[in-house]
Amino acid sequence: QVQLTESGGGLVQAGGSLRLSCAASGRTSSPYAMGWFRQAPGKEREFVAAITWRLGTTYYADAVKGRFTLSRDTAKNACYLQLNSLKPEDTAVYYCAATNQGLLKLPGPYNNWGQGTQVTVSE
Repeated sequence: QVQLTESGGGLVQAGGSLRLSCAASGRTSSPYAMGWFRQAPGKEREFVAAITWRLGTTYYADAVKGRFTLSRDTAKNACYLQLNSLKPEDTAVYYCAATNQGLLKLPGPYNNWGQGTQVTVSE
């Protein structure tokens, strides 16, 4: 069983930065891709970014393009989401997930999820 653990969330002022980490442990095998989603109170879980494990190809939601950067370290079975120029509307619980399928911008194909890490951006 693969376990995903996120870290790095916190409280930051608008314009600030955070770096979220996601580490995979347990019986790990290389996924097709890793993704990040976020969920704000009263809203549906939404796609943030994804990266294919073998080639490192990245995909971003329009709302974060140019501000967030996703990378992976295949040796450490980890991925990292750098959040820059944060806005109050980025406030949410951020979840890391792994998938062996395509359709990277949808939560359904992801079969392993972390517990989430809270990101709060103040005015």
